This record gives sequence, structure tokens and C-alpha cells, in this order.
Amino acid sequence: MKLSKFKYDLPEELIALHPAPNRDESKLLVLNRATGKIEHRIFKDIVEYFGDDDVLIFNDTKVFPARLYGNKEKTGAEIEVFLLRELNREQRLWDVLVDPARKIRIGNKLYFGEDDLLVAEVIDNTTSRGRTLRFLFDGPYDEFKKTLYGLGETPLPKFIKRTVQPEDKDRYQTIFAKNEGAVAAPTAGLHFSRELMKRMEINGVKFSYVTLHVGLGNFRSVDVEDLTKHKMDSEQIWISEEACQVVNAARDAKKNICAVGTTVMRTIESSVSTQGHLKPYEGWTNKFIFPPYEFSVANRMITNFHLPLSTLQMMVAGFAGYDNLMKAYKEAIKEKYRFGTYGDAMLIL
Repeated sequence: MKLSKFKYDLPEELIALHPAPNRDESKLLVLNRATGKIEHRIFKDIVEYFGDDDVLIFNDTKVFPARLYGNKEKTGAEIEVFLLRELNREQRLWDVLVDPARKIRIGNKLYFGEDDLLVAEVIDNTTSRGRTLRFLFDGPYDEFKKTLYGLGETPLPKFIKRTVQPEDKDRYQTIFAKNEGAVAAPTAGLHFSRELMKRMEINGVKFSYVTLHVGLGNFRSVDVEDLTKHKMDSEQIWISEEACQVVNAARDAKKNICAVGTTVMRTIESSVSTQGHLKPYEGWTNKFIFPPYEFSVANRMITNFHLPLSTLQMMVAGFAGYDNLMKAYKEAIKEKYRFGTYGDAMLIL
């Protein structure tokens, strides 16, 4: 599979800048892999496609306010710091991206907030853009975290070209978000409302939760034509014994198993037995899925419409079939579906 096969013309006005007024009222394109048939529905109609003992697998990661704006010492130059992950709790060490990167060197101090509420020192250059920061904060850890997150803002992807608004704090988070550590939301899960989940439960549908802390690697561009040479960033995942029991019971009973989003699909495909059973796991994954690919656990998938040339689009092509997916995207553009994080959804059967 070549990178250039994933190029398509997406009109800029179809990139969603805001979420739908109600979570479960986005448009839903339903694609049947076997027949290529396409239906146009509303997201809450999804209840009609699942029944007794079918399983939906969700990613319960929680996004933290990862984007900070500050100033460099002496020059006062404005810088953006994107928190990636905490490296050491006691020493207040964080792995970050800085922009503009070329002006930030080891030993530089960075100041954040009014009256320089928080100060950080650059202690390591890990990559061209990456840095390790030590936050200089004397108080207890809880106070430090509160200060840091108080200064941070919701890390909307760069392709959502607008300023962050109060609604984003709630809407750029799934209703079942629990385990903090993501710098991007698992977007397919954003469509689920409490009412919708209740209706599905009443219908006998079961839920299973795994965790993948979504990293910025999701938005990193692929710069090799031969996809086998692309390396994904590693992301932390957890699959509990309990999650495995729910999924494996459904699989043995030949029930439908639906991965809600590309992050869930990557997680469950990272820990599978030779019999196609999900196995408990805690660690990291850098699995990159693109066509052709043999999926082991889920036979259905819910996903958003992804931007051209993205690894997310490639994974969905692996599941839907390349020709099916490109046909569905063409139809979605014609019908003015909304693309990207806050966009509409697709159910692949």
C-alpha cells in the first residue's frame, strides 16, 4: 500500500470546527463491507444495529489540558508548550513539544501565567521539537498539578482553526472518560450520550472498556510512500481481565463485537491470542494497521471521517476495504458530512 492512495480532495468547509449541538445527533453513514451498500442515518439510530449480548468496546482515556502558552526568559518571546507525558512525579519532569522549537535550548527558563505563576527549566533536548522540562514548584504535588492544569487549555487538534471555547472542556471528552493521560480525544466515543448508552443497555448490549492514552502520533504526517516503512509513536495501553471476559464471551457466542474508534481497534489488535481471544495487557503499543490486514477481534467498527493521508484513514481502510472506504468518503463529501474530530460518524458492518 502506497501513501499516495490515501490522498483525496476534502473541501476545507467540511472540516468540523464545532461539535454537533447534541452528541448523539451527528450524521451516521452505515457501510456494509460485504455488499458495499451505504445508508444515511442519525447517530442515535445506532441502537437498531445491535442486540442482545453484542459488545461495544470503548476507550475510557481522559484528555488533560495539555496546551500551555508562556514566555521565554530575557527575550519574553511567546512560546507554546504541549505537554505529552509526565516522566517523573517527584521531580516534576515532563516530556513536551515546544513551538517555536529552534529558540529553546537546554538551561532556558520558561514562564507561565500571570506574575510568572509557574516556571520551568529546559533540561534535555530529546528530538528536534521535543524537550524535557523540569517545573520549579515548591508546593505539594496536588497543588502543582492543579496550577499546571489551571494554566493549560483543551488541546484541540491544529486543524480545528479557532480559539478554544468553554464548551470544548466538556465536549472534547467522552462521557465515560476516566483514566487521565490522553492529549487527544478518542473521537468515535464523543458521539455517545448517556441516554443512548442507556437505550443500548436496555436492548441487552454489553460494554467493555480498554484504555489507550492517545498521543500526538495520531496527527503526525506520514512522510514515506511505502507504508511498511512508517513508524508509529508508542502509546500506553491497558486491557483488563474483566474487559477480556466480556469480549471473549461474546466472541465465543458468535455475537457482534464493535470497536468504538481507531484507538480501540489498535489496542485490541495489540494483544490477541492465536485463537482470536483478547488477552489482558499493560504496556505500550506502536501497532500501525493499514491494508491488507487480518482483524482478529472486532467484526464491526464505529469511526469518524478522517483527514487525507492520515494513519487513522489507513486503519479504517484496512477494516472496511480500501475501495469500500474511498467510495464511502466520496459519498460523504457529496452529502456534506462533517470530517475530523468534531465531525460525523461511520458504522462499518
